[in-house]
Order: sequence, then C-alpha cells, then structure tokens
Amino acid sequence: MIQRTILLLTLLGLNQIQAQIAPLEPVKAHYKTLQQLSAAPKPERADLDKISFPPSDYSSGTLIYTMVTPVYLTPSQVEKLKNSVQFPANSSDQTRAELDFLLEWQKKRTPAQVHRSSNVLAPIGYWPHAAQLQNHNRYEENMQHLFYEGRTVLGDRCTPENYPQTAKLMQGITRDMRIMEFTVKYHLLRARPYHLEPYLQPLARISSPSFASGHTLWAYIQAFAWSELVPAKREAFLNLAYEVGESREIMGIHYPSDEEAARVLAHKMLVSMWENPKFRQDLEKAKAEWK
Repeated sequence: MIQRTILLLTLLGLNQIQAQIAPLEPVKAHYKTLQQLSAAPKPERADLDKISFPPSDYSSGTLIYTMVTPVYLTPSQVEKLKNSVQFPANSSDQTRAELDFLLEWQKKRTPAQVHRSSNVLAPIGYWPHAAQLQNHNRYEENMQHLFYEGRTVLGDRCTPENYPQTAKLMQGITRDMRIMEFTVKYHLLRARPYHLEPYLQPLARISSPSFASGHTLWAYIQAFAWSELVPAKREAFLNLAYEVGESREIMGIHYPSDEEAARVLAHKMLVSMWENPKFRQDLEKAKAEWK
C-alpha cells in the first residue's frame, strides 16, 4: 500500500512538472508528411549508410561546448536527452525524400529568400563564450542576438538592459542549448545533405555535423521560453522559429528531419529544466518583468 502511494505521488509530481511548461504542438507541414516514410535502412542504397560527417571538418570551437557545464540541466539529463533523438538512415526512403525536397528548394528559391536565409537569419545566434567579457569584440552584437526573437515579436524596447531577469534566464537556457546542440551533433555525426547528394549546391558549408539543427534548436527553445513569459504571443514566436528552421533547408545545409528533431528536443529540454528549482526561480523572476 505504501509503495503504491509513493508511486502515485511520484506520477503526480511528474505530471505537475510537465504541466508547468506549455505542451508541444503537433508536427505540421512537410515534416508531418516526411515522417510517414520509412526511416529504416534500404539494402539497395547501403553504401550511403557508411557516410558520416568527416572528421577533417570538425570545428574545435564547437567541440569545446561538449565539455561545458550546464546551467539548468544536469549531466544525466544531457545524456538522456542526447539518446532520445535519432535521424533516419542515410539509405532510407525518408532521407531520399528529404534530399529530393531540398533539390526542389534549390530550383525554386528566390533571390529574396536566399538573401534572408544567408544574410539575415544565418548570422543570428547567441554564443555564451562571447558573453563572458564585456570588452569582447562581439559582446554587444551577441547580446542583441540573445533577444532577437523577443525584439522581433515584442518591439524595440525588448532589450537585455530593459529586462535583466529575462536576459539572465535566456543566457542560461541558451548556454544549455549550445551544450545539447554539439553533444548531439558529435554523438551522431550525421553527414550534411550535400555529403549524400552531389547535385545539391549549398549556400554555405558548415563545420559541424548536421543533426540536429543548431539554428532551429536555438530558435525553438527561445520561442518556447518567450512563450512562457508572454503566452499571448506564442504563435508569433513559433512562426518565427519555423522560419529559421526553413531557412536552413532553403540554404541546402539541413534535412527537414534536422529541424523537426530540434523542435522536439527544445521542448524536451525545457520540460527537463523545470525539474531544477533554480530554473523555476529564474523563470518566475523573468515572468515578473512582463506582468
């Protein structure tokens, strides 16, 4: 009887933890369609499964993030989350369909889409190492990037200076995001789409593995976090995150499954962070700035 009571209380506690973060929206658009295809290896394309991201292209700067201590997540949570995602086999029907999808983007992308994807959205992203010293040559720009989604949706008054508790929260969340991003990438070593498809002409070549998309992980964990602070703007934040993910497909540097996995992983991260009292305290302090 005592054991049953403990189990019931434990389950109730887990439900309360999960209930504190708004639920994840269902998969949509082409991500939903592509997920219906088989992710299993195809024997007739078995050679593709031997291809992974080449070690010669590893970036030492990104590898360092696999050694950084997280703010809100625990090392065991990082390990669990790392193993919670997987990409479809290179030889699978799903990957083949995703590569064809990217080839279609390559044919139809407009100059305006190329410009926005490559010159506007691609450079954006907060990097914790550039925030350590205020005299870092990228410090100011980096802090502006931290609030990119907030400023885009809520207006120019949305700055780290005006909302210091929100800035502290976002810095902690984004540091953990970078740790998770590169932990997953170097754990799975997924080849970039252009490593598998010779007809792809990417708009950039990236020095880290493909899965999951770091830009998309950043965009969605920020969108989910901002949505906790300003729930009425959730749709606008998620639409912006979707655009960031789509821009990586337009550029030919990420598979659609990289984007969808990043969306799901971002939400899992916030649910896991809620288990940490420090995260809950920082979230409440940030929320108070928006009341």
